[in-house]
Amino acid sequence: MTVVTRFAPSPTGFLHIGGARTALFNWLFAKHHGGKFLLRLEDTDRARSTDRAVEAIHDGLQWLGLDWDGEAVSQFSRRHRHVAAAQRLLDEDKAYRCFCTTDELAEMRETARRQGRPLRYDGRCRNRDPAETPEGGYPVIRFKAPQSGKTIIRDRVQGEVEVANEELDDMVLLRADGTPTYMLAVVVDDHDSGVTHVIRGDDHLTNAFRQMQIFQALGWPPPEFAHIPLIHGADGAKLSKRHGALGIDAYRKMGFLPESMRNYLLRLGWGHGDDEIISTEDAIRWFDLGGVGRSPSRFDIAKLTNLNGHYLRNADDRKLTSLILPGLAEKLGGKLAEEASNRLLKGMPGLKYRAKTILELIDNSEFYAKARPLPMNNKAAKFVHGNGKEVLRGMRRELAALGSWTAEALEEATRHFAETAEIKLGAVAQPLRAALTGATISPSVFEIMAVLGQQETLGRLDDVLT
Repeated sequence: MTVVTRFAPSPTGFLHIGGARTALFNWLFAKHHGGKFLLRLEDTDRARSTDRAVEAIHDGLQWLGLDWDGEAVSQFSRRHRHVAAAQRLLDEDKAYRCFCTTDELAEMRETARRQGRPLRYDGRCRNRDPAETPEGGYPVIRFKAPQSGKTIIRDRVQGEVEVANEELDDMVLLRADGTPTYMLAVVVDDHDSGVTHVIRGDDHLTNAFRQMQIFQALGWPPPEFAHIPLIHGADGAKLSKRHGALGIDAYRKMGFLPESMRNYLLRLGWGHGDDEIISTEDAIRWFDLGGVGRSPSRFDIAKLTNLNGHYLRNADDRKLTSLILPGLAEKLGGKLAEEASNRLLKGMPGLKYRAKTILELIDNSEFYAKARPLPMNNKAAKFVHGNGKEVLRGMRRELAALGSWTAEALEEATRHFAETAEIKLGAVAQPLRAALTGATISPSVFEIMAVLGQQETLGRLDDVLT
């Protein structure tokens, strides 16, 4: 059997964290078993589905590196198949036409509310004589749900779960306008696309009972179900907007790397011993549903940030340089130094150890990319006046005469100058840092000078001295 999983979001908004984790689990399960991962857009709600949301879902999955097999399928485009399935259930007396009006349904709910009963359809049209049906009406098609016994699901995460059939009413399969409902469309599409495993949030567990009944009524083998616990915020409450950014695109803009997002989302509800740093290759090799826990996981932005720092430190320098150049160009109004790219690449080993996000990396690397003369913040300006300026003049002479331009040689020359001038090393390093970066916080000044090169270093000192 070829394993086939699917991610089936509704294109009514961004790709949120919970959806991204569901997609990841489906992708990993399919990859682990050498199967297929499908993308289906459940867009039967035409009023809320948008092209912009479809694009956001595509972009989010592609950024995460979750490639799907074949073309993404629009559920709405398959409505003829859903209608055919409903007609078959009608023909086999497993569904019926319901002519209940809006007023009747409202009265039904109000009666149930007064009597303290669940607000379910009471089945009044189930056995209605066709002669009693109104003429010219547009009925909905309802499913004849079993009225006794149990519906049982052997869930790969939740274990065996069941519901008494009397608790489930006769759901609508086709609306009065002929469009299919979610419950019917999902079953037909999962069957037609050969889905073998449905992995999704446990908020869909109640839907699974209804879908199982439709599978059974149509005589189709149901897929295996795996309902994973939802993600909560750090405070233990269900993840919501008040916990911060929820869309994958927002985390991308905040400077997180896709590989760190994959690692973090993987560990939200799944584990492999004590492993925390898990490469995508290991995730594919290890992932199975037995590692999914039953308790909700907690989203912690601090943990994600720390994990992202790990991936930044281990990222390829050329990749990081290409990632931050567009952000630097935007921040500096396109006024980048001619040698910006080369300097960033050369300085990246020192820069990436001091950042946890791409945004921090952009902020920390500005001084390499800026064109001369560099602007200087107020704190830095204090270090290049008075005694600081005299220190810079002396260091400028020392550096101009230096033959070997390495970080080690630069440190030795700076220490020699400090000893000769009988001042502390810090009293030399701080004016140098201010002149070379325009700020008071940066990597080592010796590292900075080595990256800038002799000509640029002397030029930046001259800008301050003149």
